[in-house]
Amino acid sequence: MKKPFITLLLTMMAVSIMAQMVNPVHFKSELKTTEGKAEGEIVFSATIDAGWHVYSTDLGEDGPIEATFNAVKMEGVETVGKLTPKGNVIKKFDNMFGMELKYFENTATFVQKVKFTKPEYTIDCFLEYGACNDQSCLPPSQVDFKENGKVKSEVLGTAVSKDNMKEKEETVTDQKENVATDTLANDTLTTDTVTASTLSEMSGEPDLWQPVIDELRAENGNGDVASNSLLYLLLMGFVGGLLAVCMPCIWPIIPMTVSFFLKRAKTDKGRGIRDAVTYGLSIIVIYLGLGLLVTAISGSDTLNAMSTNAIFNIFLFLLLVVFALSFFGWFEIKLPDSWANAVDSKASSTTGLLSIFLMAFTLVLVSFSCTAPIIGLLLVETTTSGNWIAPGIGMFGFALALALPFTLFALFPSWLKQAPKSGSWMTTLKVVLGFIELAFALKFFSVADLAHGWHLLDREVFLSLWIVIFGMLGAYLCGWLKFQEDEIGGNLNKPMPVVCIMGGLVSLAFAVYMVPGLWGAPCKAVSAFAPPMNTQDFNLNTSSVEARFTDYEQGMAVARAEGKPVFIDFTGFGCVNCRKMEAAVWTDPRVADRLRNDFVLISLYVDDKTPLKEPFEVIGTDGKPKTLRTVGAKWSYLQSHKFGANAQPFYVIADPATGKPLCGSRAYDEDIDKYLDFLSKGLNNFKK
Repeated sequence: MKKPFITLLLTMMAVSIMAQMVNPVHFKSELKTTEGKAEGEIVFSATIDAGWHVYSTDLGEDGPIEATFNAVKMEGVETVGKLTPKGNVIKKFDNMFGMELKYFENTATFVQKVKFTKPEYTIDCFLEYGACNDQSCLPPSQVDFKENGKVKSEVLGTAVSKDNMKEKEETVTDQKENVATDTLANDTLTTDTVTASTLSEMSGEPDLWQPVIDELRAENGNGDVASNSLLYLLLMGFVGGLLAVCMPCIWPIIPMTVSFFLKRAKTDKGRGIRDAVTYGLSIIVIYLGLGLLVTAISGSDTLNAMSTNAIFNIFLFLLLVVFALSFFGWFEIKLPDSWANAVDSKASSTTGLLSIFLMAFTLVLVSFSCTAPIIGLLLVETTTSGNWIAPGIGMFGFALALALPFTLFALFPSWLKQAPKSGSWMTTLKVVLGFIELAFALKFFSVADLAHGWHLLDREVFLSLWIVIFGMLGAYLCGWLKFQEDEIGGNLNKPMPVVCIMGGLVSLAFAVYMVPGLWGAPCKAVSAFAPPMNTQDFNLNTSSVEARFTDYEQGMAVARAEGKPVFIDFTGFGCVNCRKMEAAVWTDPRVADRLRNDFVLISLYVDDKTPLKEPFEVIGTDGKPKTLRTVGAKWSYLQSHKFGANAQPFYVIADPATGKPLCGSRAYDEDIDKYLDFLSKGLNNFKK
């Protein structure tokens, strides 16, 4: 999930991603023939969910999973040429793979040309492809296509005679392609479908393949991730609203507005209270409407896709830089005065609830110069969270915090006397927020930089800039650095309060804390913001963790013999985020020590192309038979069938005797403290 606005206080929280099945790519397949010709095309057409992409063909051996055409049985028909991708192919250089990748977004089409050689034909084939988003990758997936048909003899022409000459050669080829299947058919496994219990019996461990989806969901807290995320966004908006209240454009307005409602309360106390509550609700309605408008204009799919779009992230970077410069006092962002005057005039000429609503709307327009940067950062964070209702939730929290002072002070006037008076502290707060926005802007530029492989903001460059930003923030709070805003706010020659100096020391300490990161220190407090460790050119931290086993049954057997829990790592050779986790999290000395000494680490590569000795069929999660032909397909089936998940990276700590999870699962999340808690919980439950 995205990092919240609350990080103003330098605290970070993360939510574990619960195991879940995802199906972001929807394929259709068909055979298109050409009238009067002995040729056709097998067409695989895909619709891709927003935020996901499907890789194209011919990526190279060291790249991610590419699209390939695979023939199981082809009688009376032969392929012509290679599988051809069609559509809008996106080409980008990927820093992790060190190569240019080609992939599709939204839609994809793959075409395999064929030529008919006999009047009757049988086609049994499948398309294998790989799909990823910004956080996870799917294992190699298959789209099956089977069809029997006839072709008119006169259409074949000379193709029939040519086919007779090639018949023996094709027979030999078919026998080679199906030798494993024929062997399986003649073996003791006479059924077409192999169940999980059969797989367990084949491995000699009848319980290790049994599904534990319900147990894993219980450990993960029943999947209440979405509600936690929305609560997080609500809190983020609420803190933003409290900060907005303290801005120079709003705080001085509170006494004037409250006095207006108190005058009405003298003649009619009930009316004064009702008007104050209506005023607060009007503020909430206005800002909540703004959040819902963002969602309505963009749509849920667009909001989800924008979080990984390079151009959009560059725009957000520039927007936050502009907001930061505004808070520094370089210029002021404001709406035309005529707008506020027109609304204020309308409020004066109307009566009842409408006049109160227009008064609230006037406040929104007048305070725009102070609230715009805060609202902008809030909408940036909620929009890129990938949740379609996030902007509305965030703006509701913001409006609630903004409306509370007006309403509460009107209900309890004596509180207003105890509130701080307007003064230079508001200018200080604006400048501090300017530094925070400038630091956050770099995070969005980093997203675009990683996506395009520009190498302009590698990890050490990012940390250097943050060190400078928070160092200058510390110098400002200690009174060593001044801005033009301080002259306007009366701060220029005044000593800084003790609270500011203490905050400045904290900021300076945070800057010093990041310095070792320039040489490869993990700097866990900023790991969620900084680029991954593998982008660092000079790294003295060369520790790495290697799996002891890449076979599930072997690893479980050794773990039982050693009396240790197993750490199962579902990964892939082409999984970018798996490499990020290994580089940013597994290299942490504490994590590395536990993985090496307290667990038996098993890495199962779901894209391992090594053929199984005997291909076999299983019942997939969709209830349809599925043929497992490779080692990777076997581990992919294990992940989906046993744990109810199909995205990588995916981590489970299990009891080697029963195969049951010892705690909840983990996915892509570079928060090292959370990862250590995950390891500790699994180990402690195993000891119990």
